[in-house]
Amino acid sequence: MKGSKVHELEADVPASDLWAIYGTLRAAELMPELLPHVLAKVELVSGDGGVGTILELTFPPGIPGLQSYKEKFTKVDNENYVKETETVEGDLLKLGFLAYRIRFEVIAKGPSLSVVRTTIEYEIDDARPELEAMVSTEPLAAAAEKFAEYAKEKKVPQATS
Repeated sequence: MKGSKVHELEADVPASDLWAIYGTLRAAELMPELLPHVLAKVELVSGDGGVGTILELTFPPGIPGLQSYKEKFTKVDNENYVKETETVEGDLLKLGFLAYRIRFEVIAKGPSLSVVRTTIEYEIDDARPELEAMVSTEPLAAAAEKFAEYAKEKKVPQATS
């Protein structure tokens, strides 16, 4: 069974400022700092933030069946502000997900207005329909809000054109 879930957040922050987080390893650094209840630790396994980069994400204690997983950056489009990741190893796959992909899009709506669209695409074994309930955009929505606040406080280096 395949499915997807989408979340959108409108932020009064320039798209380039948000991409300075999403399009780099900065998001991985900020997640445990700003949202320790979502991710306890994010470690760079290999890569420099471009396509092929692999991160290991470790959840805080208390989430049944989930300790960690590894994701690989499969697309990093700095012109269109799109990043895609795919789970390549770990607890999500052990639980029965056949595929788990996340797509981040930062869409400019004006000079200082943008939308962060986060899409989770997943495939689960037909024998494990209960896994669908585990798929939630809530942590990614919380991250989008925190990243927008962070960017708005001008802690992000300004993109040069």
